[in-house]
Amino acid sequence: MTTMHTHAPTATTDKNGAEVWKLRLYVAGQTPKSLTAFANLKRICEEHLAGQYQIEVVDLLKNPTLAKGDQILAVPTLVRKLPVPVRKIIGDLSNTERVLVGLDVRPAGSGAEP
Repeated sequence: MTTMHTHAPTATTDKNGAEVWKLRLYVAGQTPKSLTAFANLKRICEEHLAGQYQIEVVDLLKNPTLAKGDQILAVPTLVRKLPVPVRKIIGDLSNTERVLVGLDVRPAGSGAEP
């Protein structure tokens, strides 16, 4: 897995003032690896960001031009759009600890950084 940093728009909050995580998962069709990445992402979000996340799945077989905006070189790739800074993780997201560190998410039930 690889993590990279770039700049993005300002943070968004929900109606309760909690920070909303905007995540975009780039895939290429309904491959086993793409399906695994989505399932892993959904599980991690439910465990650590319950009610505070939005996932957008972009299928590059249907919309190949969308890869340019986030400079996608491999799939599946997860892009954290918000909160800033933008972060990218390449792979099927099966290593929860790496995903949490890559996204800079504090583990649920912990006040400490991952």
